[in-house]
Amino acid sequence: MEQRIKGTTGLMGLIGSPVGHSGSPEMYNFSFRYHNLDYAYLAFDIKEDQVKEALEAIRLFRMRGCNVTMPCKNEAAKYMDELSPAARIIGAVNTIVNDNGKLTGHITDGTGFVRNLREHGVEVRDKKLVVLGAGGAATAIQVQCALDGAREISIFNPDDPFLARAKSTAEKLSKERPECKVRVFCLEDQERLKAEIAEADILVNGTLAGMKPHEEVSPITDTSVFRPELVVADVVYNPEETRLLREAKEAGCKTVGGKGMLLWQGAAAYKLYTGLEMPAEEYQKFQAENEAEKA
Repeated sequence: MEQRIKGTTGLMGLIGSPVGHSGSPEMYNFSFRYHNLDYAYLAFDIKEDQVKEALEAIRLFRMRGCNVTMPCKNEAAKYMDELSPAARIIGAVNTIVNDNGKLTGHITDGTGFVRNLREHGVEVRDKKLVVLGAGGAATAIQVQCALDGAREISIFNPDDPFLARAKSTAEKLSKERPECKVRVFCLEDQERLKAEIAEADILVNGTLAGMKPHEEVSPITDTSVFRPELVVADVVYNPEETRLLREAKEAGCKTVGGKGMLLWQGAAAYKLYTGLEMPAEEYQKFQAENEAEKA
């Protein structure tokens, strides 16, 4: 039997709640084995009011790093010694790197989105994006695309408390990246939405619209906005092809699903921890074989 845990084994992990459904332990432990790295990755169910103690434990146990999921991303950012540019703008972290007790917080969701587009032959530099939503994933996408050279970003969100977050993000980006024009609109203004999409290179659904069990929901009700030159991307990964993507594809658009974003944000964190490229292709093959065995 292969010996994986030894007296020298370093610990990494995931904190948040709930975490029992997470695929991160499988992905990171596979990658550690692939690169013959002496680490083990576990998931820890941590509530918001336990974050400070959890971060103290990261230092105490000399953990190399830790991923952070909801509802702990914003709380964890408060206790970092340093924040990456994107994490500082957003005020949240999903990846923590421990360098001899110094904790640096990163947010790799947007990085994963941009990498996922690139894997499909799409670049964000000098492009105009329309992003639907202003939640955590949507905000990370808006910030990272601006940092990576997008020309213009139009954010659409319903007239709810998240609209204020969108306006705050736009204000911060106007200072950090004044060359990127960021504007915020109410999603209820369908005529404005249609006009902005007509001028866009990339349309992004950053909401949960279309996720199981609501597969027949689409954030776009007027499919006439789709045209062959438009790239349509979705953060939803279950199902892999949402109604939005299906209808966009039928109209001739290039489409990009959310499953790759999930993979590449994890790969970005893996590189921050180890300095190595995650064996993404090998892991995807491993996943496919496992799913085939279960079928």
